[in-house]
Amino acid sequence: MKIRILFLIAIFCVVSLSCQLLTSKSSMFESGDLLYKDGFSDPRSGWDRVQKQEYLADYADGVYRIKVSEPNVDVWANPGLSFDNVIVEVDATKGGGPDDNNFGVICRSDQDAHRFYYFVISSDGYYGIGKVKDDMQVLLGWDSMQPSEYIRQGYALNHIRADCVDNRLALYVNGEKILETKDDSYISGDVGMIAGSFDIPGVDIYFDNFLVLKP
Repeated sequence: MKIRILFLIAIFCVVSLSCQLLTSKSSMFESGDLLYKDGFSDPRSGWDRVQKQEYLADYADGVYRIKVSEPNVDVWANPGLSFDNVIVEVDATKGGGPDDNNFGVICRSDQDAHRFYYFVISSDGYYGIGKVKDDMQVLLGWDSMQPSEYIRQGYALNHIRADCVDNRLALYVNGEKILETKDDSYISGDVGMIAGSFDIPGVDIYFDNFLVLKP
């Protein structure tokens, strides 16, 4: 079983005027309405562009790329928005590195990313929902990441969906709900994407078609 690591690196993002923001007040919209989207074709859309020896988070040929070159590190990126109840979706593909990884989406992040919920899968078929509190990670619902037949392994594309609705947190992969749990620690905050390594570094994940919808 996979045990979540506790050592984190944060990436903070600033929203630019060209960011494809439709609204940050999700209560103004009807169920199913699109609140925000980014296909990462415009590198000025507001996400970070960071390239360091330890990690990379940047636009790359029409996708957003997170590469983690250190073991036991998570890296995330945010557009600098704020929502309460949302559905967050993204397409994600492994571009390189070990299958023993984790990647997915986040919701309800505070400004400094010291607390948020994360919804992740791995390229060897595991999944989990958790939260970060004071830079410490805690899985919700399970003590370790669990396997699922619905996760496409290796370099295959996976569609990841996270529901953050009141205290209900649900993870869907390729149209199938694989985990639902409850937690009432956080009620609003930023959305984003996350990728991380375990013992083997070199995790390289490509993200595309990032959506935020009204539940």
